[in-house]
Amino acid sequence: MAILRPRRLEFQAGQILGLVGPNGYGKSTLLSALAGLGPQQATIRLNGQPMPAGDIGYLPQDFVVRSALTVLDAVLLGHCEQLGLRIDPALLGQAQACLDDLGLGSLADRPLNTLSGGQQQRVMIAQRLFRRPRLLLLGEATSALDLHHQLEVLATLRMHARQTGVPMLCALHDLTLAVRFCDRLLVLADGGLAADDTPAELLATRCIADHRAIEPEVLTCRAGSPVIVAHQPAWAAKRAARADKRALPRLSEPREPLAGGTSGPRRAPDSAPERPFMNRRERP
Repeated sequence: MAILRPRRLEFQAGQILGLVGPNGYGKSTLLSALAGLGPQQATIRLNGQPMPAGDIGYLPQDFVVRSALTVLDAVLLGHCEQLGLRIDPALLGQAQACLDDLGLGSLADRPLNTLSGGQQQRVMIAQRLFRRPRLLLLGEATSALDLHHQLEVLATLRMHARQTGVPMLCALHDLTLAVRFCDRLLVLADGGLAADDTPAELLATRCIADHRAIEPEVLTCRAGSPVIVAHQPAWAAKRAARADKRALPRLSEPREPLAGGTSGPRRAPDSAPERPFMNRRERP
């Protein structure tokens, strides 16, 4: 069964495309197909010619890192074809710069398997940036990150895209981050592409409400960027209200006795009679 219908996408140089949609609607399937790793086929062309697989950078949503390599060595593996017995000092400087950009410079000598999940995720992003792909595909690149590092990573990705001209396709669940950092948003729904538009134009329609099962409230932060507050749609609120009426009885209501028990009030256990001491002698 095909999860996604055939579709033509265009990537503009230096743009970040946000891939949004409910769980199970094909975001990971699309990314793996574009990376040439999924059962579904996709062809990426640059100037009319197929793009070599080595020019595509891909970081899947789920990954496990158990390696004891240092953080710097892991980033250098992004250019493994250029590594030899001696590493070019220029490569070392570029790898260290990628770590510095993502706030990982002080961890360069730490083994990967001693890092937290969020730190490992940032190292893997640094490795992809160090490789300098011509297209970067990211599945939930901020899923393991705290708020500070979500902003830092997305700002770094946007800066990298602008400076190098590399287009990026990034799956995101946080609509506020998607609207703030992405140039275009692709909304997946019902096995296809429901919308491909700028964030401002998309927010002016009912697309997000119709395909995310929420009622979005759009506010403006002090920096002038939109903030999306999600509310339950009316039908979901009514369903929740009906569920509340069928909730378990309150503690003040009488409950049915347990099988084999009695419905009367519980009796306090009789106090055990005092046991006399054996051979007890009275002391004066």
